[in-house]
Amino acid sequence: MGTAAEDIHTVSMQDNRTVVGLLRAGDEKCFDALFRRYYKPLCTYATRFVTPVRAEELVQDTLMWVWENRMSLLPEMPLKSLLFTIVKNKSINSASHDSIKTRVIRQLAESYEDQFDDPDFYLEGELVQRLTAALRKMPPEFQQTFRMHRLEGMTHKEIAATLNVSPQTVNYRIGQTVRLLREELKDYWPLIVLLLWPDFS
Repeated sequence: MGTAAEDIHTVSMQDNRTVVGLLRAGDEKCFDALFRRYYKPLCTYATRFVTPVRAEELVQDTLMWVWENRMSLLPEMPLKSLLFTIVKNKSINSASHDSIKTRVIRQLAESYEDQFDDPDFYLEGELVQRLTAALRKMPPEFQQTFRMHRLEGMTHKEIAATLNVSPQTVNYRIGQTVRLLREELKDYWPLIVLLLWPDFS
């Protein structure tokens, strides 16, 4: 039978008691799995209050705080709730001196307080589902070009060569898709931006 550390890849992040036990034992593999599971959802959540760049900084600080203070974690303390609560508090404090742009984003998010405060909104793929549904409403060539660019990481030149169209056509399709997505997902746009453009600031 393998050790707890060896079995971490089969341990669900939903098994809070086991995860906390591994963290308290100093299991770095467990922390890495925790980091990968929660990093992007927490960053997306934090953009309710701050810019994506600032959100990443706060989430990194939060996750490192959990590691450095792992001995204070309790098996009955839900890590998911703890992480989202810490990030929310840090983000609100950080946003107190933020720009008008950030305040507008926060006001937008507050209109959907109940939904946006649910960690599962970020963890269970609802944002991705909304994005997928919006893309399906667009012309097939727009969908294909956008997916190749944003989801597969292909350059305009590579897409043009693959689809046998001009780079200008690729640029037009992507630009139109972004415009249509912004209209279709206007209430979620600050969150969608982080999913598709993680370097946005």
